[in-house]
Amino acid sequence: MNLHNNEAGRTTVFSEMRQECKCHGMSGSCTVRTCWMRLPTLRAVGDVLRDRFDGASRVLYGNRGSNRASRAELLRLEPEDPAHKPPSPHDLVYFEKSPNFCTYSGRLGTAGTAGRACNSSSPALDGCELLCCGRGHRTRTQRVTERCNCTFHWCCHVSCRNCTHTRVLHECL
Repeated sequence: MNLHNNEAGRTTVFSEMRQECKCHGMSGSCTVRTCWMRLPTLRAVGDVLRDRFDGASRVLYGNRGSNRASRAELLRLEPEDPAHKPPSPHDLVYFEKSPNFCTYSGRLGTAGTAGRACNSSSPALDGCELLCCGRGHRTRTQRVTERCNCTFHWCCHVSCRNCTHTRVLHECL
């Protein structure tokens, strides 16, 4: 699997390479042109691999069982579902499913997301919809006392006031 995914990464870098050229000559006449292949930016390769990661397929180690077949033919990555096509050299693959990070599991060492603080207005990863795994969240208010309006008095003294305000907290169920 690692060898397959490494090769898929190298193939991605190769397929994203672009030709660049530079002209040489009097007054930019381009009498001689020098061209070379330029590596893509890390961002470009990362974006393509991220898309392939989202579409990765689960595979099993296939064994053809023939004594006459070469070692490369004996051990093949085959899709978990026989109805799916075998992975191409460009596809990313995996053997084991990721654990469910939404729920607590002492065996896997995942804490789950229950009780986690979330941002109710964010559509990103810190948002309550994604972070709480669709279970919803509770909103509560909390009175907080903090030091505020601090001033520094020459040589070695800082004086502050205590300010109390209410803070709205969102927690996953």
